[in-house]
Amino acid sequence: MVNILAEGSLNFEFPDHIDATKYDDWSFYRNQMNSAFGGSKAIDLIGIEKKSTMWLIEIKDYRRNQRTKPIDIADEIAAKVRDTLVGLIAAQLNANSTDEQSFAKRALKTKKIRIVLHLEQPLKHSKVFPVAINPANVQQKMKQQLKTIDAHPVVVDHQSLRPDMGWRVFE
Repeated sequence: MVNILAEGSLNFEFPDHIDATKYDDWSFYRNQMNSAFGGSKAIDLIGIEKKSTMWLIEIKDYRRNQRTKPIDIADEIAAKVRDTLVGLIAAQLNANSTDEQSFAKRALKTKKIRIVLHLEQPLKHSKVFPVAINPANVQQKMKQQLKTIDAHPVVVDHQSLRPDMGWRVFE
């Protein structure tokens, strides 16, 4: 049975061997972690693949609206990864939902963490919607900032998903 998680207009379809969740929708994150430390951030999706790999997936879709946040996108991803990992550590012990607590425990038992920025930008460039974010530059900065967690983070869109990811994205 496949698992489909929607984020905005994008649908992420995960096969049976990847257990995926919308971490930023967890009651633990919304009711406890979100306000911790003066405000914490959250990665959009977390997937657990065969108990060996935890996928942290952040989704940005700038096809209809440009990025307006002043923070650099790689800095934003790094903060979300850090806060999500802290949130998972706390959730395995303190989440009120047994499902969330169990997922956190399983995620933290994986042997590898992979970080993915799913970045959608306009296919046709215009003055209104230019391609403002260079994926290669973002990926390089993510490698520098996140190398202790994932030495090879990736930036993809729905057309450039890698075979080792195992999921698909559609509207």
